[in-house]
Amino acid sequence: MTLCVRYAKDRNNATEILNDGFLKVFRYLDRYDAAKGSLYTWIKRIIINTNIDLLRQGQNAPAIDMLPAGEEGAAVENEALGKMSGEEILQIIRQLPANARLVFNLYAIDGFSHREIADMMQINEGTSRWHLSEARRQLKTIIHLMENKP
Repeated sequence: MTLCVRYAKDRNNATEILNDGFLKVFRYLDRYDAAKGSLYTWIKRIIINTNIDLLRQGQNAPAIDMLPAGEEGAAVENEALGKMSGEEILQIIRQLPANARLVFNLYAIDGFSHREIADMMQINEGTSRWHLSEARRQLKTIIHLMENKP
């Protein structure tokens, strides 16, 4: 469920991703090949692909379309992140537009390369890099606004 929560816009959406993902796991269990990788990795990939499918269908659209404009060069202080709980950080990531959130999670948290992300999302590598850059810029803006909140 943790993987689903990280990719979803909210907890209900995460539950939907988990349910749809495990339905696919059970439906295609006969296609699992242990020689190609672990069961965990296979299931993880199905869950990620389920999220991508929902994103394409528009069911995992961002909760917030545009973030408030902030200073472009706002620096993220490690100190600010150190003061936040995991749930607070997750809430910040959830504010990203859906594609930026997905690329950020795939690249920064799950360790996929831009080439792998591009293949999964059926976009080119440059678009994947742009989404990551946009996610980082928006995360900096959000954290900067939080730090300066009265």
